[in-house]
Amino acid sequence: MTDIVILVVRSLRNSLRTPAAIIPNIAISVFFLFVFNAGLSSVANLPGFKGSYLAFVLPVSIVSASVGGAGSSGQALVRDIESGYFTKLLLTPASRLALVWGPMIAGAAILVGQVVIILALGLALGLDAAAGPGGLFLVLVYAFFWGMAFAGYAVFVALRTKNGAAAEAATFAFFPLIFLSTTFVPTEYITATWLEWVATVNPTTYIYDAMRSLLIDGWRTQPLLIGLGVVLAFATLTGALALRQARRATQLG
Repeated sequence: MTDIVILVVRSLRNSLRTPAAIIPNIAISVFFLFVFNAGLSSVANLPGFKGSYLAFVLPVSIVSASVGGAGSSGQALVRDIESGYFTKLLLTPASRLALVWGPMIAGAAILVGQVVIILALGLALGLDAAAGPGGLFLVLVYAFFWGMAFAGYAVFVALRTKNGAAAEAATFAFFPLIFLSTTFVPTEYITATWLEWVATVNPTTYIYDAMRSLLIDGWRTQPLLIGLGVVLAFATLTGALALRQARRATQLG
């Protein structure tokens, strides 16, 4: 735990020293929120649509923030690899799990900070969360675990490629998953069979469902449990891949 705390603090300190790497990602998420809510709000007038479109589209801004927020973990690790610092860490008795979790937790924490800004903006625009303050807090919890999952992917790619450009390209290759889902309309309004199938197997769909249930429906057990199960499974998978790659780097070293 000491190793993890030290590396998390170091990663957070390095990220905060370069705000230029964080601010654009926040700006993009806020841009998505404004544009989607203003341009597609008439979708809420469709028969059977529940809640406000603002509450429906706000999770899209949250999930999209993970691409840059949690993805910064991979970039930070690439910089350590290129500078030789990661090699020095491998020579220390520090836990290999800490080497992986340090940047992952820092990336997820940065994402949660961005989500707080997005939620505050949503409240300013008139968001009325059906699950109340507790529901908003749980949205932050889901965002953290989603950030851990995506950060694990970013760390794995960084350790695998040891190249900044390759890691960044692989990170943004994940971006289409955000839109191949129930991004703009509920599942029942998707008419393309292939898109409906992709949305069904896309883990992003279940994160959307969990967050939207808190913002629109209130406390519903099924979407919350499914969303939690999916995000924990995804985080476990990416974290295991990152840890395996870190141990492989030790053997190669």
